[in-house]
Amino acid sequence: MYKLWIANKNYSSWSLRPWILLKVLDIPFEENLCYFENGKSSHEKFKSFSPTGLVPCLVDGKQTVWDSLAICEYVFEDHPQAWPSDRAARAWARSASAEMHSGFTALRRECPMNGARQAPLGSLSRELQADLNRLQQLWQEGFTTFGGPWLAGDKFSAVDAFYAPVAFRIRSYQLPVSNAAQQWVDRMLALPAMREWQQDGLKEPTINH
Repeated sequence: MYKLWIANKNYSSWSLRPWILLKVLDIPFEENLCYFENGKSSHEKFKSFSPTGLVPCLVDGKQTVWDSLAICEYVFEDHPQAWPSDRAARAWARSASAEMHSGFTALRRECPMNGARQAPLGSLSRELQADLNRLQQLWQEGFTTFGGPWLAGDKFSAVDAFYAPVAFRIRSYQLPVSNAAQQWVDRMLALPAMREWQQDGLKEPTINH
């Protein structure tokens, strides 16, 4: 059975991605939660299970896989439903996931993951608005090309998992998005696994990290 190392559910957007993928696809795994150090680096603490000192990290027997995108690809090898079955949809989903992995820096910086927050951000910076514009353009491309209701077709897949933290961010900061984008956000937030993640996160201690 997979062993998935994650950090605080209230704050760790990267941890959410493989966790929600495994949960929604009903793939068995053992959850191992290691809290961030309060007010200081957690690097040395996480080095006990992760070669980079970062989360998430997946352990499968003697195999260790780090980085959220690598974990999704590793899971795909035994569970093909992790990515869309259609080749074109799979290529788009991987591209969109990689863009999330390396982009949207203003969204990350100005709207950090915090499941406990429920308040509008106020004015949006030009950079954040550009990220939101690109986000909606990308999602609409997925809906239009592959028919929805998920980002790459009629089934939840890794690309939805990669944007799962954005669903929390849009709600937490009350970010303005199109009706189509909001429908996907609402669909994501209604998933029992997403509700479980948030409820668990709200029980955690507040930290400065």
